[in-house]
Amino acid sequence: MKKFFALMLVVLTMTATLAGCGGKKTELTFTTGGDQGTYYGFGSVLAGQISDNTDTTVTAIVGKGSKANIEAMAAGDAQLGFVQSDVMAYAYNGTNLFAEAGKIDSFSTVAALYMEQVQIITLDPSIKTVADLKGKNVSVGDSGSGVYFNALDVLGAYDLTLDDIKPTYQSFGDSAEALQDGKIDAAFIVAGAPTTAVTSLAATRDVYVVELDDAHIEKLIAASPYYSKNVIPAAAYGLEHDATTVAVGAVIIANNDVKDDDIYNVVSGIFESIDTLAHDKKNELSLDFASSVTAVPYHPGAAKYFSEKGITVPTK
Repeated sequence: MKKFFALMLVVLTMTATLAGCGGKKTELTFTTGGDQGTYYGFGSVLAGQISDNTDTTVTAIVGKGSKANIEAMAAGDAQLGFVQSDVMAYAYNGTNLFAEAGKIDSFSTVAALYMEQVQIITLDPSIKTVADLKGKNVSVGDSGSGVYFNALDVLGAYDLTLDDIKPTYQSFGDSAEALQDGKIDAAFIVAGAPTTAVTSLAATRDVYVVELDDAHIEKLIAASPYYSKNVIPAAAYGLEHDATTVAVGAVIIANNDVKDDDIYNVVSGIFESIDTLAHDKKNELSLDFASSVTAVPYHPGAAKYFSEKGITVPTK
């Protein structure tokens, strides 16, 4: 009898061990943005939703912006990343931000999620147009982010360069604090509105968004077609009226070596449970937009999910 119970104990232990191994989830690290930006806020919600509803565990971590996220993935420090649609194209083709270091093409598109507005934030009501930034102290984004090149593009549309302003290089949160303290006059913030850093600022101060007019928007898009005209709703920050600007896409990318099943889980974990996502950005999610990227091929795992929905995306 003792031998029987001893044998049963061995069998149960082996069964529990095998079950534990079989049930172990893949763990993916997801680099996002600063802790006061939309990347981190929405990315954390997405990570939790994917982890709860699939066999893939995703952990969102604070990142330093699109360029840094791509570099972190290339270095093997992360498997997923949030990026601007323009910056991912720069990396894949080895241009602009990646002209000197060289192209990075070891990643694929997972899904485009929403539009990121170029928000030029100020507390000074006399700064009404981009031209009014001349001679001002202006934050042009954190080092390693795509905001810097967005700022160059927008300034260029108004025939301005960094030499025409007094640039500082700060994150969204630091920019908001510098505005609050009167250390800078305006800040470029490229993120989905409303953005936490600006919302916090607007809670105590009157915030203004510097608008772009149609003529300069057309000039900008002609030179850089990855931009599109966009509007920041007045309700986002308690503005007097909607503010016209431009935007780029916010896209999730993945290292090519991530298993197809895990990327399938990432996409399905987002789009099969949109209604339960605890973030306002869920209202901007759509399969049509998610599958609209053409600059960088899609990961096969993502392509499988879209195929099940009757959508074909490029994988080469």
